[in-house]
Amino acid sequence: MFRFFENLVDPYVDYPEQDTPPTGLWPFFRDYSKPFKKVFILTGIMSIVVAFIEIGLIYYMGRLVDLLDGSPADVWDSYGTEFILVALFILILRPAFQALDVLLLNNAIMPNYGTLFRWRAHRQVLRQSVGWFEDDFAGRIANRIMQTPPAAGEVVFQVFDAISYSLAYLIGAAILLSTSDWRLLVPLFAWFGLYALLMKWMIKRVGAASKASSDARSEVTGRVVDSYTNIHSVKMFAHHDSEIEYARTAIEKARNTFQKEMRIFTVMDVTLVVLNGFLIVGVVGWAFFLWTSGHATVGAVTAAAALTLRLNSMTAWIMWALSTFFQQLGVVSEGMETIAQPVTLIDDAGAKPLQLTDGQIDMQGLTHHYGRASGGLDRVNLTVRPGEKIGLIGRSGAGKSTLVKLLLRFYDPEGGHILIDGQDITKLRQDSLRQRIGMVQQDSALLHRSIRENILYGRPDATEAEVIAAAKQAQAHGFIMDLADPDGRSGYDAQVGERGVKLSGGQRQRIALARVILKNAPILLLDEATSALDSEVEAAIQETLYGMMAGKTVIAIAHRLSTIAEMDRILVMDQGRIVEEGTHEMLLEKGGLYAGFWARQSGGFLKTEDDET
Repeated sequence: MFRFFENLVDPYVDYPEQDTPPTGLWPFFRDYSKPFKKVFILTGIMSIVVAFIEIGLIYYMGRLVDLLDGSPADVWDSYGTEFILVALFILILRPAFQALDVLLLNNAIMPNYGTLFRWRAHRQVLRQSVGWFEDDFAGRIANRIMQTPPAAGEVVFQVFDAISYSLAYLIGAAILLSTSDWRLLVPLFAWFGLYALLMKWMIKRVGAASKASSDARSEVTGRVVDSYTNIHSVKMFAHHDSEIEYARTAIEKARNTFQKEMRIFTVMDVTLVVLNGFLIVGVVGWAFFLWTSGHATVGAVTAAAALTLRLNSMTAWIMWALSTFFQQLGVVSEGMETIAQPVTLIDDAGAKPLQLTDGQIDMQGLTHHYGRASGGLDRVNLTVRPGEKIGLIGRSGAGKSTLVKLLLRFYDPEGGHILIDGQDITKLRQDSLRQRIGMVQQDSALLHRSIRENILYGRPDATEAEVIAAAKQAQAHGFIMDLADPDGRSGYDAQVGERGVKLSGGQRQRIALARVILKNAPILLLDEATSALDSEVEAAIQETLYGMMAGKTVIAIAHRLSTIAEMDRILVMDQGRIVEEGTHEMLLEKGGLYAGFWARQSGGFLKTEDDET
């Protein structure tokens, strides 16, 4: 039975991805809720049915009081069958209706709605560009992805468990009271009017207060995760106290926003007690007055009293449900600041996969300043012939990394074009482009997974023998076999920790090299690929690297000039432009920037500061 309801909606159902999701709160909910439309309708109907059954029970208790005005034998003879039928309804049909209501809500909607929300939100965020992630805290993004789905689920839960039920209950209560005397509706409607004003006051404030509180909590998460992620720097620079203070200011802000939120609930609670007193005295007192004048039966007074006491107990629950509803809406609204952001770096509607034949790269008037007036690249023209090995050097900020990021299409250029075998990369599918490019970065961060999974990231369908062969080529197999994690996993099964923190820099670099070796892409990008290696390992790796380069188009960024001295051509960049190019020998003969860099080397490392002598 449970499985039937749990499978009514598939949270992973196919859906059209949107580059520009709805930014309005209700359109956003409506878009994510489409797979639940039929289940929502049925659940809403069941909430109303359950509410009317409860009203019916109160009505029947009043009727029962009136029917008991006689001898037990006469009452049983006249109404025994009715009593039995009502008892059977209460014992069998009422639980059945209630069960269907909770099965729909608790088993069909709640587990699947949050799952669908989290799945789609994660997919949407992963479609964002590298630049988008660089503009925000990873901790804050993750926090919003994690807290928004349960908040959205809570919104849906309150709609059916409290809001629709309470509205149906109120309508049923009005019908019940009007059957005794329409004047009983006067205090009920007067109370409801004041109750609605209190809800309006609360709703107006709690949404903004909740969003402010949610924003503050996300800021705390972002700051704390930032400290944890960079724990080596925190400890190395002895900034423990400053990090504590940095977090404390955000924590205190979160406390202050939460205090303001709680003040609203306190005012709501106290006011609600006063209003409910008016409800009880108004309705029951009026019913009692009608009884004294002969216009109402004892059963009617009993039903009115039971109804008002039930409403009295429900109002606090309804108000808290509504406050939770709008509180969670605030959380969803804050999460939408991340989830509903448009995806700006997208494939064209007619984007085609890269058809790589030779591997020639052409850059024409390539310009990118990251939206600023300077920095990045400025009108770069470059042709890398098929199979050519290019070395790229220059001071920090000269534009080397920008050139590589544009080639990978982490950003779209602000001006000019990049062509691969004559195909403009902005007209190609991003995944097909990056599948044909292998890259080893200076910051060789790894996934918090096993060694095997990290290497297989280069080519997931590779065999175990191919994984081991790649690791051996990267001079990594030896230390991998000696690894063991705290959970007893060893060798290729050992976990590397977040960003590979359990490995040394040189070990991470070699795992990253093994991954690219396994990928075996026809275009190879190296960004300080051996920077974290000691001299002995680097010498062994250099042979591997040159073997990797065979038959590939290669662009290698290096500060250690000895690593690129044997390249077919070396480009020197300065202030976003290519200012020198040629072979190692040609550039030394020119006596320009490259010759100066080479002369000022110590151990083959490029001095990049302008004031060095």
